[in-house]
Amino acid sequence: MNNAISRRDILSRAGGGFGGMVLASMLGNLVDTKTSSAAGAGYNVIPKRPDHAPRANAVIQLFMHGGPSHVDLLDPKPLLNKYDGKTPPGGVNDDEARTTYLLGSPFKFKKHGESGVEFSELLPNIANHADEIAVIRSMFTEHRNHEQAIWMANTGLIRSGRPNIGAWAAYGLGTENQNLPAYIALPDPNGLPVDGIRNWSNGWLPPVYQGTAFRSEGLAVPNLTPESPRSVEVELARNNLLAKLNDRHKVQHPGELELDARIASFELAARMQLTATNSLDLAQETAATHRLYGLDNDKTRPYGRRCLMARRLIERGVRFVQVFMRGQPWDTHTENVKGTRDCCAQTDLPVAGLLTDLRQRGLLDSTLVQWGGEFGRTPGAEQRSNKQKGHEGRDHHPYGFSIWLAGGGIQGGQTRGATDEFGYRSVIDRTQTADLHATILHLLGLDHETLTYAHSGRDERLTDVYEAKVLESLLV
Repeated sequence: MNNAISRRDILSRAGGGFGGMVLASMLGNLVDTKTSSAAGAGYNVIPKRPDHAPRANAVIQLFMHGGPSHVDLLDPKPLLNKYDGKTPPGGVNDDEARTTYLLGSPFKFKKHGESGVEFSELLPNIANHADEIAVIRSMFTEHRNHEQAIWMANTGLIRSGRPNIGAWAAYGLGTENQNLPAYIALPDPNGLPVDGIRNWSNGWLPPVYQGTAFRSEGLAVPNLTPESPRSVEVELARNNLLAKLNDRHKVQHPGELELDARIASFELAARMQLTATNSLDLAQETAATHRLYGLDNDKTRPYGRRCLMARRLIERGVRFVQVFMRGQPWDTHTENVKGTRDCCAQTDLPVAGLLTDLRQRGLLDSTLVQWGGEFGRTPGAEQRSNKQKGHEGRDHHPYGFSIWLAGGGIQGGQTRGATDEFGYRSVIDRTQTADLHATILHLLGLDHETLTYAHSGRDERLTDVYEAKVLESLLV
């Protein structure tokens, strides 16, 4: 009879015993993780030296799935309102005949701050940070379908399977806190965004750089705490044995990146048991902070919790945090006024609270905040179900739209570029996705041309074949 215990059995039996490993580490009795089996593979999240002095240590990306309407929020177009209900001129006519007449915005725009940057009345709280925000009004992308445009915004090309920008940041820089993942996603607890977990995929980068999804309600990381704790001595012995078996197995199977990632994830889980719980315990925050993020209001609480979690995570050394909404709520094919108003009601106060909190804590200068979706919405009216005036929608619009950046080396109080007078096409200082990606990497201290990974016979990079440029005019 063969009584040998397989490595799979060891993994299964030891899976619940990370508590002792954490405590032993706190006592200084555990092997240094930087010399452990997973770290020795060559792909890890140990802090790495940047290419140049960074202006940002971390990024918080507020991704607005569905495509916010730029002409209703960030890019006022008086002429669009003047010609509301009229047939658009040839130069701004919908080339796919998806819309009919021009559709003005019912929302008023107002200049804010010393800079006088204009924001819609739907963003009153974000507008209070006008002097800290740089609005890019000249973005354009290459596809009007959601998935392809999301892949472009996240990975640099309109095809699936590539690494997200957060994975590139983790690959290039690692993380300052070895007890938390380098790259964390915060999806809505009620449902994933469109394209699901691919929004935080590592693509063909080693699996250790994949984003880790944390919950914003209940247990942030399921199955992290063992049901039946054992003594520190027993757990230390079990995990030391597991480490030796892992090392032996790696010698027999060199270069197995999935194995490296699995081992690294077990080691990280052990270190996260106390750290993750503490990092995401919002009860530690004051009542004033809760109000700042809108946690005292049913409408703003869900998004506000994720924004507050994002601040707590980057405060503890996480490199890249993404905050998502369920589905694609900004996809206002019908009832654009109602849908846009509702999305702003959920997000405006929490996002402004995040900016205020970062500034008050001295973190805004070192944290880059990015807001935007995969594209914008058409200046023309889309009529699907309810065709009454005032109930129109807006269709997908890749030809010209707006996003904004704040903190982390960005010179606020400015706008970059412009669309035409109807908000149809980007015409001045046209800004492609690759330019935005190059700028984000640059602010993190990375050169988009030299941050490469050998894959399928070529040196891949986030900006790929594009002649991307860093948007120097936006920088401090």
